[in-house]
Amino acid sequence: MGALQAILTLKNDAHDHDIDLLRKLAAGDERALHELYGAYGQRMYAFALRLTGNVHTAEEILQESLIAVWQSAGRFRGEGRVIAWLLSIVRNQAFSALRSRRRRPVEALSPDLPSSEAPTASQVDRHDQANLLRAGLESLSLEHRAVLELVFYQGLSMKETAKVCDCPIGTVKSRLNYAKEHLRGVLQRQGLDAEDVI
Repeated sequence: MGALQAILTLKNDAHDHDIDLLRKLAAGDERALHELYGAYGQRMYAFALRLTGNVHTAEEILQESLIAVWQSAGRFRGEGRVIAWLLSIVRNQAFSALRSRRRRPVEALSPDLPSSEAPTASQVDRHDQANLLRAGLESLSLEHRAVLELVFYQGLSMKETAKVCDCPIGTVKSRLNYAKEHLRGVLQRQGLDAEDVI
């Protein structure tokens, strides 16, 4: 029980620290924004990049998200973790940016792979596997990609993911199941065992 209590205390301390940063940010303290960026900027950027698939667009979304955080820090109600709130802002900015632009269609999966016979996992190097996975992710809708990213890459709970995506937990679960099955199918059609890649 001692170790569990220590973990809970650390989590509570981190949450309290994040809340304190947002209070300082709401009061106009720029150092708080720099500290918040230092703590969560990479995760925010990674989420934007996975949603958009474009480095330049992800950087723009990160900048817009930080402006939104600066402007709305005083409205954070303290319900849930700060990272979930930050990622919801990134999600909204990304969805807005992608809906306002025409995205180029996803290119065919790995043109280097022969179409007549599927290669085995041992024949496909890690770079090709990453390209296949990226193409599979890009073939998902934004909503499905967001859920997959939030749960697997960002480590959010189903409840936090539902809040970020503004949908019921049941919807999160069904989107997650669909996304996993879709990716598994994409990879299997290329002769890969999905468990080796995802």
